Amino acid sequence: MIPVQGLEGARVAVLGLGRSGLSAARALQAGGAKVSCWDDDPAARARAEREGFACVDLNSPGALDKITRLIVSPGIPHLYPAPNPVVASALTAGVPVDNDIGLFFQSFATLAWDHYDVAPRVVAVTGSNGKSTTSALIHHILEHVGRPCQLAGNIGRGVLDLDPAVDGEVVVLELSSYQTELARALTPDVAVFTNLSPDHLDRHAGMGGYYAAKRRLFSEGGPDRAVIGVDEAEGRFLAGQMSEGPSDDRVIRISAETKLSGPGWQVFARKGFLSEYRRGKQVGSIDLRSIQGLPGAHNHQNACAAYAACRALGLAPRVIEAAFHSFGGLPHRSQTVAEAHGVRYVNDSKATNVDSAAKALAAFRNIRWICGGLEKEGGLKGLAEAQGSVRKAYVIGREAAHFAMQLTTEAEVCGTMEKAVARAAAEAEEGDVVLLAPAAASFDQYDNFERRGEDFVAQVQKVLAE
Repeated sequence: MIPVQGLEGARVAVLGLGRSGLSAARALQAGGAKVSCWDDDPAARARAEREGFACVDLNSPGALDKITRLIVSPGIPHLYPAPNPVVASALTAGVPVDNDIGLFFQSFATLAWDHYDVAPRVVAVTGSNGKSTTSALIHHILEHVGRPCQLAGNIGRGVLDLDPAVDGEVVVLELSSYQTELARALTPDVAVFTNLSPDHLDRHAGMGGYYAAKRRLFSEGGPDRAVIGVDEAEGRFLAGQMSEGPSDDRVIRISAETKLSGPGWQVFARKGFLSEYRRGKQVGSIDLRSIQGLPGAHNHQNACAAYAACRALGLAPRVIEAAFHSFGGLPHRSQTVAEAHGVRYVNDSKATNVDSAAKALAAFRNIRWICGGLEKEGGLKGLAEAQGSVRKAYVIGREAAHFAMQLTTEAEVCGTMEKAVARAAAEAEEGDVVLLAPAAASFDQYDNFERRGEDFVAQVQKVLAE
């Protein structure tokens, strides 16, 4: 645990008692703060009370009197589409609103660092797609070279559940827009922006608000090095804002679509090869085509981002390449779960929006596509061109028929994962890929995308066993 610094003796309220909320309450208490908690869910309150925390209804009159700071969990709206009533009351009363990410950056450095040979560093990764894989890949590379490291944030552990950093350690954080938007302190040493595509638009009141939330990772004090994907206009704009000129190598531009040039620092992937250029000269190259854990152009972009971040930390190209080959990928993200009779079964349940599903479809050929679920804002626009490699779609979800009507490929309404996997497996031929890439949220049938992916794996195992 990382005890929170700077709030000793202060009255702090925690709203939302999920993983990050309880973690924040513990760290605040360990740092000497006086903590009161609230969650609308009685079961969540009961869990907190079992740990000895006082639960006070923060909606009640006077509940925020003498409160120094309100800590809010990521799932609780603080601005759009409308602030949670407790957050609105805090803002009206002038009570600062923060989250566990802000507390982490406030508390990470300690006096013990004065005795370290190498100060610990933080690499923070954000973006619409690929941030989990990029974060895990950076962490894997660091483990491969024997560097002390921890992984947390939107992946792995809560940030305040991390152990205090040791000499030379690197902490890798995956951060969502919900987290970057609210954190009062954001000071990573290396910040990574993978890409931007429409997502969470209701929570941020459109693309402008969504982009602004991501951009805060680069504006609150600024990182020493910025790794920025420039395949979208927003990334190019951000890189321009962070740079003092074309040769400023504090910004590393990355791309999975374009050969980058110029006197600065660039990492790009084309036709399956990653290339690094610095001051106009090539200094590194990796053949990505044989790396099974990183299939497709979208994973090549992740590889570029992770490579650039690790180069910013001083690792050599060949060391990074060796680590790439031992990376197994993440569950539910282009994860090969079985191969039988010449048919490959791939779980990409994390493809919860149109852009990520399109990238998953582009990574394979001869696809039996399992898709559907709770549609996100904007529908399925942008998927039409991505369906060229799809032999047939098998649609799941409560609104499967409506989803199927929007597809340009042959589609069968299945409704359930069990039926979709059974039908896809029955019709698959040698050389086909049965791919789960839903292009939709999971909440119409599952608690989260992980449960959906686990069901896919279970149904594949069932079909193959039969």
